[in-house]
Amino acid sequence: MAKKRMDSKMEYLFNGILNLNTVDECMSFFEDICTVTEIIEMSKRLTAAKMLSDNCTYTDIIEKTGLSTATISRVNRCLKYGSDGYVEVLRRLDEKGETPWSEDDK
Repeated sequence: MAKKRMDSKMEYLFNGILNLNTVDECMSFFEDICTVTEIIEMSKRLTAAKMLSDNCTYTDIIEKTGLSTATISRVNRCLKYGSDGYVEVLRRLDEKGETPWSEDDK
């Protein structure tokens, strides 16, 4: 989202998110503000972004996430031409050694 379209209510939301300190706090907040389905879909999109950045095929991404090719394509466009939101989050997660895979997935 372009900064020029952010209003004070959006800024308040993002500042609220930035004040969360733990994964548990984030989960509690997002469970209150989003539906479980919305949270799951956002997590799938971030996983798709990670897989795209790791040069995985659409077929592999569909298999791991269940996302449609249209959604994967949108994530890919954001990675290449977006506001670098995915890029920055993925870079920081990579620096911390975070991964979307559990030990059971490996």
